[in-house]
Amino acid sequence: MKFLQSTAAFTWKELLLGGENWNFIPETALRTIIMFIIILVGLRILGKRGVKQLSVFELVVIIGLGSAAGDPMFYKDVGILPALVVFVLVISLYLIITHFIGKNKNFEALVEGKPVCLIEDGMFAIDNFKKENLGEDEFFSELRMKGISQLGQVELAIVESGGSISVFYYPEDEVRYGLPVLPGSLKNQQKRITETGYYSCVFCGYTKQLMPSQETVCPSCKKASWIKSSNNKRIT
Repeated sequence: MKFLQSTAAFTWKELLLGGENWNFIPETALRTIIMFIIILVGLRILGKRGVKQLSVFELVVIIGLGSAAGDPMFYKDVGILPALVVFVLVISLYLIITHFIGKNKNFEALVEGKPVCLIEDGMFAIDNFKKENLGEDEFFSELRMKGISQLGQVELAIVESGGSISVFYYPEDEVRYGLPVLPGSLKNQQKRITETGYYSCVFCGYTKQLMPSQETVCPSCKKASWIKSSNNKRIT
């Protein structure tokens, strides 16, 4: 008897729409487009820091599909049909945007970002580094995991559009003095050079042999904090 009562209470409208009406479908489409744009813009502002291996655009698609799939599973008032509309729209937007990405390089850079050089010739590319939401300690950690102990080993380091870091090394016989990146290596900074040797600018990585002086200003970034350079070879 209870089974018959529960069957009688069942309606296709409730299964497809939950607690909403048919006029909620256009609103669902509009909400999907708006939220897709909001998530995309938000993640582009946050940068690549938390988007390792995936492009920002691909992560937006995953988030959109995950939300669309999750809500109807847990909430009775969220119908299957609005979720289906979200799926269709997100996938359609993905296909449309992917098409334009393949046709226009500027649009591709706008949506997915583009590779940015962070180290060039053993020095920080300061202007580019400022644009990336990447802390110095985090970046040094990435370099150490690639067996790098000082910047004189690095010819180029590029952060890719997916957030991973590509490194191009100097040959072993061309490794030069550079800014050390090992933990604690930047603690003994000094403005006054007390003995002749190779020193690296803490701010930009500029490296030069310096003579004892009261204060030496870096010719590259105009800062005056130095650390003794390292010429260690890369660990492989």
